Amino acid sequence: MADYDSGEMESRRADISKQPEPALRGTPITPDRYFSKEFMDREWDTIWTRTWQIAGMDRELEKSGDYITTSLGKERILCTRGNDGKIRAFYNVCQHRGLQLMSEPSGNTRRLTCPYHGWAYNLSGELKAVPDEADYPQGSPCGKLNLVEIPCESWAGFVWYNMDENCVSLKAFLGPIADQIDSYPMEEMRRTHWVTIEGDFNWKLVQDNFSESYHVPFVHPSSKFVIEYSHHHCQFDHYPQGHCRMFMPGAGPAESIKGGEKETLASMSEELQRWELNPDDYRGGKTRNIRKDLQRQKRKLGKSKGYDFSTYHDDQLTDNWHYTIFPNLSFSLKPDGNIWLRARPHETDPEKCYFDMWYMTLFPKGETEYYSWVMREFVGIDTPVEHVQGKAGEISAGPAIDEDLEIWPLQQRGLHSRGYKRDYLAGQESRMRYFHETLEDWMDR
Repeated sequence: MADYDSGEMESRRADISKQPEPALRGTPITPDRYFSKEFMDREWDTIWTRTWQIAGMDRELEKSGDYITTSLGKERILCTRGNDGKIRAFYNVCQHRGLQLMSEPSGNTRRLTCPYHGWAYNLSGELKAVPDEADYPQGSPCGKLNLVEIPCESWAGFVWYNMDENCVSLKAFLGPIADQIDSYPMEEMRRTHWVTIEGDFNWKLVQDNFSESYHVPFVHPSSKFVIEYSHHHCQFDHYPQGHCRMFMPGAGPAESIKGGEKETLASMSEELQRWELNPDDYRGGKTRNIRKDLQRQKRKLGKSKGYDFSTYHDDQLTDNWHYTIFPNLSFSLKPDGNIWLRARPHETDPEKCYFDMWYMTLFPKGETEYYSWVMREFVGIDTPVEHVQGKAGEISAGPAIDEDLEIWPLQQRGLHSRGYKRDYLAGQESRMRYFHETLEDWMDR
């Protein structure tokens, strides 16, 4: 179990107490749910149209007239910031003849004008002008046929929407994990990488993968020298809302790994030097001291290097706090950033999906350039973020995520084998089982 400090905490510090283990049914996770079109259609009606999803970043909607568009399965969503400062979400479809209203991913406009016949809506979604308004025998459509608005909220620097008009609030949906993630300065992080990959695998394989650390030493062999993956030393928690978390100690080799000094120091030497520690001091079997030494140094030097770590537990300064938010989001939180991961369903094919990776960088105060340890390159605070899109294997989501991406298509093919009938999970894979049982509960409502 990770040894989180239990001393005096400031009010924004996360609750790190171990959560009660849920009673799991052990329902078979049969392979058909990964390729059945019928199962996919049921998911659409009961999951995707009823859960909170992220459309984009608050920073993309800073000014009146700013808008963004996003897609989820067969739907297209439009978010705007109105003249009253409010952010709203609508189905991105003109009420005249059903054309997609705004085709660009983002922009700024005074009115939302359909390119087909020129119907014009204001930023609040009200139809304000149509050509030949007097030509409608049933009367002018203005004031009658407005854009269809859906629930929309902002939290943690993200714009969220829900297609269920009777949904619970975002805060109620997230439950206690919202306060925990708020211990990180999420609104100050900037999206410095944006990758969307079309993959030949079902979206649930992505969420399965990020619900356990059992695969880490085999899919990510170099990670075992800098991160703990064993269930003996990680903490796994489940929440009634269907969300989960995993605390993974970092900044040193896994307890079960013997040796690895060379690999650990090669991976961590730059970070050690940044925090004024000498990598040579950890030779001779001392790499297990790195984690606590880094915590002390970050606590001591954080303010002088442009960070406010006052809301962090000591272990947040080195460890990976990984949250899976039902049904399809993962926040892999680091002291200086967040690997944001999401799988979205394909429009028609259950054996395909869209996988999104954003890297959110927390720039030290006063710095305009920073080295991303995840992407292994320098990034600029004001550099426009290119949205890189392509097929799996053709573009990169970063070294570690690329290793996951190699596995999922192979697994998708294997699930069709007559020789595979159902899962056989270890205790440390309980978050995966909890995800599937939550999925079943939503689908059975």
